[in-house]
Amino acid sequence: LGKCLLSPIVLAAYAYNRSLSELGPPGRTEGEPGVLCQLFAFLMAFFGLAPTLLLLAMALECWLSLGHPYFYRRHVTRRLGATLGPAAGGLCALFCALPLLGFGVPMQYCPGTWCFMRMAGGGPSQLGFPILYATLMGLLVLAIGACNVSSMRHLYGMARRQPHRGTPPAAATAAAPRMEELDHLILLGLMTVLFTICSLPLIIRVYLGAFAADFNENADLSALRFLSVNSIVDPWVFIIFRTSVFRVFVRRVCRRLN
Repeated sequence: LGKCLLSPIVLAAYAYNRSLSELGPPGRTEGEPGVLCQLFAFLMAFFGLAPTLLLLAMALECWLSLGHPYFYRRHVTRRLGATLGPAAGGLCALFCALPLLGFGVPMQYCPGTWCFMRMAGGGPSQLGFPILYATLMGLLVLAIGACNVSSMRHLYGMARRQPHRGTPPAAATAAAPRMEELDHLILLGLMTVLFTICSLPLIIRVYLGAFAADFNENADLSALRFLSVNSIVDPWVFIIFRTSVFRVFVRRVCRRLN
C-alpha cells in the first residue's frame, strides 16, 4: 500500500521535472512545504512506523506460540488478531499526523522528490517529533530483535531434540525428523538482521541531527533510502528462501557443517 501511494507521486515529479512542493498546492505560509510534500512526509512516516508495529505483533505471536504455548492458546484469539491491525494503523496515523498540527516540520529533500520530517537544524518544537519518532522506532527494533532471538533459541532447541543419525527408523519416524525448524530459524535470522540494518541509520541520523547539530542532507537521504529498502527486499528474501531449490541448498550446507 505504501509503494502504491508514494511511487506515483515520485514518478510524477520526475515526469514533470518539478519538486513535490511545486506539483501540489502551496503551503499556508511562505517557506512552508507544499500540501503534496506534507502529505508525502506523513505517508513516509506512517509506512515506516505502522509495518514496524505490525512486525512487533508478529514477533510477539511467534515468541508466545513457541515459548508459552498454553498462554498463547488461551489468550491469543482470532478476534484479537483482527483488531490489532486497525488499532496499530489508527495509533500510527494519529502519531504521524502531529507534524501537520505544528509539532514537527515536514521538509523537502534533494532532489525534490522526497519529503520527510526535518531531522536537523531546528528548534525544540521542530526536533521534538523526530526524537520521539526515532525513540519509538528504536524501542520497536529492540523489542522485535529480542522476540526473534528468543524464538530462534526455541527453534534451535527443537532442532537439537531431533533424532541423530543411527536412530532406529521407528523412533525417527515417530519424532518426525524434519529440518523445518532449521528453515524457520535461518529465515527469521536473515529477516531480523535485514530489518535492523535498514532501520538503524534513520534512528542514528535523527539523534545526530538533534543532539550533535549534524546537518547533512545527503546522509539524511541515505537513511531514508535504507528505510525504504527494507520493505522492498524483505518480501524477496522471504520468497527466495521459501523456494525448494534454495532450501535444499541450505540444508546441504548445514549437513556439511555438522
